[in-house]
Amino acid sequence: MHNISFLYLEEQPMKQQKTVDFHIRWAWQRISRLYNNEAMKNGFTMSIGYVLLNIDTQTGTPSTKLGPKMGMEPRSLTRTLKSMEEMGLIERRPDPDDRRLVRVFLTNLGKAKRKVSRETVIRFNESLQGQIEPQKLSVFFEVIEHFNHLLDTDSLLKEKTT
Repeated sequence: MHNISFLYLEEQPMKQQKTVDFHIRWAWQRISRLYNNEAMKNGFTMSIGYVLLNIDTQTGTPSTKLGPKMGMEPRSLTRTLKSMEEMGLIERRPDPDDRRLVRVFLTNLGKAKRKVSRETVIRFNESLQGQIEPQKLSVFFEVIEHFNHLLDTDSLLKEKTT
């Protein structure tokens, strides 16, 4: 069990290994590197794979919905979509119901790369589930869900009033 002290005094240097964000960032960087290595073997990046997984294969997805759905900044998403279009993974079409909207559709190549992305995510998760006890994973999901709820309330860094 980690002994995490949240009372960091100037005289005592903060040990990053005892902070929650260090462990989340450290794990995500390693996961990201793993996914990027797999994506590069197939000629794309992790962020492209992530976008591929979030486009509806039947009806396409409005480009304005992709960013919020994935937590991507608009400029980053715009660059990624432009690259994907240049690679022939997607095409943009006007929405038939609302011509002001643009829907993003997967091309045949995009569908093939989406399948690769999906299989990679499934393999990764099955591997973890095979090596971590179900009870521990359950606790992990419970904690991370609570953590995300706390982040959503936007109260973690508010000044305490006495």
